[in-house]
Amino acid sequence: MKRDFELKKIKSILNNIIDNSSLKVGLNNVKIQSVWKKMMGSNINSYTSDISLKKRTLYVKLSSSVLREELSYGKGKIIKILNEEFGEVIIDKIVLR
Repeated sequence: MKRDFELKKIKSILNNIIDNSSLKVGLNNVKIQSVWKKMMGSNINSYTSDISLKKRTLYVKLSSSVLREELSYGKGKIIKILNEEFGEVIIDKIVLR
């Protein structure tokens, strides 16, 4: 009896498991924090106290009202940069607190 099977890379198997489960939400929440730090730089990070992603909305808690106002003018650009870094659209809206 001959076995028919197809060899697959572990990466593709894990990606299928993640895409078809609720793990993706948690992984995106963890990844968004590192992507935010990388893309926004150390100055903005020093004023960022909390980042979370819920239902395609990114919530960012900032300790500086001046920075919050400055970033509010560039929300569209920030969304575009972060989505490009992810390689897919995961953010539709940003709420700065």
